[in-house]
Amino acid sequence: MSIYDKASLVLIPSGTKTSKVYSQKPVSGDGDFTFSRSTAATRVNSSGNIEKETQNLLLHSNSFDTTWVNSNSTETSGQSGYDGTNDAWQLTASSSGTAYLQQSNTQSGVQTFSVYAKAGTADHLQVYITNTDSSHYFDLTNGTASTPSGAGAIDSSIEDIGSGWYRCSCVCSGTNVQLRLYIRQGVSVNPSAGEYIYIQDAQLEQGLVARDVITTTTSAIYGGITDNVPRLDYTDSSCPALLLEPQRTNSATHSEYFGAWSAFRATITDNSATSPEGVSNAAVLTEDTTTNSHPLNKTFSVSSGAEYTLSIFAKQGSRRYLSLLAVNGGSTIYYDLQEKTAGSGGSVEDYGNGWLRLIYTYTTNSTSAELYIQPSINGSSVVYTGDGSNAVFLYGAQLEESTYATSYIPTFGSSVTRNGETCNSAGTSATFNDSEGVLFGEISALSNDQTNRRITISDGTNTNRVVFGYNTNSNQIFYFIIVGGSTIASGSYTTTDITDFHKVAIKYKVNDFALWVNGVERHTDSSGAIFAADTLSEMQFEQGAGGSLHFYGKTKQVIYIPTALTDAELQDLTTL
Repeated sequence: MSIYDKASLVLIPSGTKTSKVYSQKPVSGDGDFTFSRSTAATRVNSSGNIEKETQNLLLHSNSFDTTWVNSNSTETSGQSGYDGTNDAWQLTASSSGTAYLQQSNTQSGVQTFSVYAKAGTADHLQVYITNTDSSHYFDLTNGTASTPSGAGAIDSSIEDIGSGWYRCSCVCSGTNVQLRLYIRQGVSVNPSAGEYIYIQDAQLEQGLVARDVITTTTSAIYGGITDNVPRLDYTDSSCPALLLEPQRTNSATHSEYFGAWSAFRATITDNSATSPEGVSNAAVLTEDTTTNSHPLNKTFSVSSGAEYTLSIFAKQGSRRYLSLLAVNGGSTIYYDLQEKTAGSGGSVEDYGNGWLRLIYTYTTNSTSAELYIQPSINGSSVVYTGDGSNAVFLYGAQLEESTYATSYIPTFGSSVTRNGETCNSAGTSATFNDSEGVLFGEISALSNDQTNRRITISDGTNTNRVVFGYNTNSNQIFYFIIVGGSTIASGSYTTTDITDFHKVAIKYKVNDFALWVNGVERHTDSSGAIFAADTLSEMQFEQGAGGSLHFYGKTKQVIYIPTALTDAELQDLTTL
């Protein structure tokens, strides 16, 4: 009989839904974990791209005769659409003059409005977003977008969908009040009575790009990695790991729109390259011809005397070296984007396709964090004569009060907090054997930060528990077993790096306790009683009760076997 066949609870992260992480065993569903995180988050998906929450913040996004208000216009449904349906609408001017359709929708920060459009007897669409004073013109005959105008305008783009249809996208920053779709017969030219265009599937979302269409009715809709959606993360391999992280706040208020930063002796151009998301929302920083530094700079609010970790995604363009500097407490650290290395105090994570996450941690000495991103000609100086064309690509700035970098938290005009995660309450008293068993996990830590992080089977209290995880000693894996409030067995093993994955197993049986790590028995205890019948009843990614000492890390699998395995079986189970 295989170890899998012997197991009564098996979690190999592969299936989730909102507030739930599914286990493979037991098939009854008793082994499923309850998950919670009351905010959105990001992950690296199976394609290797960063995946965010998605949204459509409009109401009745393809019902233009409902929440939408017309001004000298009429809307006719049932038109042939871009997607082969009859879900498009004809937007027609009722009389000569200004004619538009609008929806009131108050959103703030960097946002993208998009709509599918096709020429009819009129050939232009104008999108005007009030308060942000953002105006965007689209030629529906030639498939071109004019340079947007207005204080809040950032970008316009048009995508040819085929059969005369285009997806028209408008990026702006500020607080919008009304989104207006104007029928135009050329730029700034009003239509005559009866002239029309076709429209379908409007969408409003945070960020710099239009994503897949989400159709709404009476309320906004959120998808992707939204509230309480567990994260199966593919950062480390082609096999996913359940990612659990503590609460963190990104204090860098514009993490992607670098036009809100200040470029000196350089230009910053947003939406210029494919980012680690796999969409065109990365920026390019291009030096001028001055003999000096060529930085990108911005100041953010922080707590003085606290440890912060600065990180940003960067990709080599024609400039190989980049430096990061946090003025108030930090120092300049140089990064080689070709060799994927960092100077003393920095580190690099490889996200594929040439993208690196550059990281360093420092202690602030002010309530202001003044950050500089600076190209370097040689990896040791930021002062040089630019040639007007050399550049680096940038995406995803993050500044968090932490000793290590956590997963990316997008911001679009204000700081954003990702709440902490919990994953608990799997199993019943029928799942666990009180007299003997093995608890196994393939786990990695987020950091060697010397905090307690635990995985437990218990009776829902701290009185009866089988526990393993990481503790306050550097790079240490530990376990202990408490029966009736007394510690019966405990031990530990110090490894080289707990941020690597390790296979860990705890065996318990009367007078027979052991810790196995990576195919080797690391600790034994040959004396001790065990639990009374019907004691153990649930598994938690925390201490066992009280909602603290959560296991923050990555888990590729957790297995419970209701029998004490042989040494040979334990060696097989924990061999990497």
